[in-house]
Amino acid sequence: MRSTLPIQLGAMQEVTELHRTLTGRVFLAVSASAFVALAAHVSVPLYFTPVPITLQTLAVILVGFALGPQLAFSAMVLYLAEGAAGLPVFTPHGLGGVAQLLGPTAGFLFSFPLAAAVAGTVVRRGRSRFPAALLAGSAATVVFLAMGADWVAHLLHLSAGTTWHLAVAPFLPGEAFKIVAAACAYTTVRR
Repeated sequence: MRSTLPIQLGAMQEVTELHRTLTGRVFLAVSASAFVALAAHVSVPLYFTPVPITLQTLAVILVGFALGPQLAFSAMVLYLAEGAAGLPVFTPHGLGGVAQLLGPTAGFLFSFPLAAAVAGTVVRRGRSRFPAALLAGSAATVVFLAMGADWVAHLLHLSAGTTWHLAVAPFLPGEAFKIVAAACAYTTVRR
């Protein structure tokens, strides 16, 4: 344990240094957007809803935890800009590009900057790491699901009950798992 402590402290100091310079912040934002893009490609389409299950929300929560509210928000705006420019950063089960930002998953995608900022803010205000991370992940998930479901309901002209069954209920078990996984990862790294 003693031999890894200096390495861990050195890594934490390097991340802190990256936050202090413009070049470092740009590197972190680009890296975070790439991380979310990779998570988007872990995707499972569901036959009964136009919204696939992906690991994007887990990645967005982790980005919020790692970068803090302002930088995480910026990284997710960069991610959306990359997708709008036609880079293959969105799930392969969607239309891609600007069309993806107008389709059924648009509400979820546009929630990413706000959800990352919420996760970063809430986790930093908590006194104990794991409960704070659980609360932060839950708050970010509320943002994902509220904005995503609202857009699906608007776009497809759905009732509240139908929206619940298409854009919220199928994702609750997976989101609960992602919240716990993000909280565990955050707590482990912070130790």
